[in-house]
Amino acid sequence: MEPQFRYARTTDGIRIAYTHTGSGPPVLFCNSELRFEAILAANRLLNDALSSSAMVTYFDQGGIGASDRDVTDLSAEAYARAIEAVVAACMQDEPFTLIAMWTACPGAALYAIAHPDRVERLIFIMPAPPWVIPAAVYTDWSMGRRMTASLAFPDGPVERQRWYSEACRDSISQATFIAMTEAYQQIDQLSVFEQVQMPTMFIAQSSSEGFRQHATRLAAAVDDAQLVLTNGTGPAFDEPAVVRACLEFMGIKASLASEKTGSETSVILFADIVDSTALTERVGDAAFRSTARALDARMRTAIRVAGGDAIEGKLLGDGVLSVFTSASNAIDAALACALACDGTDLQLHLGLHAGDVIREAGNVFGGAVNIAARISALSAPGDVLVSATVRELARTSAGVEFEDRGEHALKGVGDAVRVYAVRKGGG
Repeated sequence: MEPQFRYARTTDGIRIAYTHTGSGPPVLFCNSELRFEAILAANRLLNDALSSSAMVTYFDQGGIGASDRDVTDLSAEAYARAIEAVVAACMQDEPFTLIAMWTACPGAALYAIAHPDRVERLIFIMPAPPWVIPAAVYTDWSMGRRMTASLAFPDGPVERQRWYSEACRDSISQATFIAMTEAYQQIDQLSVFEQVQMPTMFIAQSSSEGFRQHATRLAAAVDDAQLVLTNGTGPAFDEPAVVRACLEFMGIKASLASEKTGSETSVILFADIVDSTALTERVGDAAFRSTARALDARMRTAIRVAGGDAIEGKLLGDGVLSVFTSASNAIDAALACALACDGTDLQLHLGLHAGDVIREAGNVFGGAVNIAARISALSAPGDVLVSATVRELARTSAGVEFEDRGEHALKGVGDAVRVYAVRKGGG
């Protein structure tokens, strides 16, 4: 997406780039991440849900992206002035929802404290505790970016870490990054958040101990604040649980892609860890779950990149279930999931089938789902097996070859099902 930027100017003369998407009640989205198009991609589920029912405004803070880069004041007060400039330039007099993430949270809180008549409600997603800059950032910007990306996303996925490093390279200088982080370390966040008085929600992942503890402390400092702890394993800001919490808090009724209801025809990918019980006994439950969570995150990224919809409630160990509108995309995702096991002790059973499914309450049901699971169970570790239906749909579009593995009687299925192993084209 190519954003159509407009510009506002702060009271101290800094030019701030901003843009809009969607229509409806106003929302101002404050995000400490970099590059507008990457913000949308990284928060696709949340942004899609918001823009379908609200007018969402995004901006680059001073010092990064399309805003003025030659900026010396990178304090939370300066961030609040950037919000003030954007609001004055493009938002009407009606109150709006202010959503802030990561290091954007203190500046957003300061703006809300100063303008209680403008902010109807506040949502803070993963407010960041003060963190120490890796020493490499001061001496080797390339290595420092990669180390910072690993700190920001310790469980991956690798694609997300790479994106963050590249976003830093393209959108912020080494000196500005250091100055911005050092300024963030100096903020007395508790004293700021104690002054917040409008309806407020904090959201953090239970699995991210530092963020969870920090969000809990801040929520306790705000009268009647709601605290939502999610159990996801991927980037917290793109989880259905986070999106649902935001929408409900805002009073917006919107269906997520993974929560559609009714019957539809889909290509179904079912993945399951090979012999997870034995692995758990061999390496221990904690080690297994840590590795499985990281693999789960990489798989869900691969599914999302291929255009699929990973169904929540299906967790690795019990199986990752995803649906696609394209057979070739589903095959691409299955092959990427197999590659995601590289460097781990884990392997996957992978199976695909196509047919009618019923969507209900964020899950999918139906005979086609059961067949996909049965085909997955047939596959050798690392192999991708597909039904004849999927083969016919993808025969001329997937760029792969299919090796006939014969007919198989599947439990609970009346007729034998012919399956094929996917082989990369030319191999």
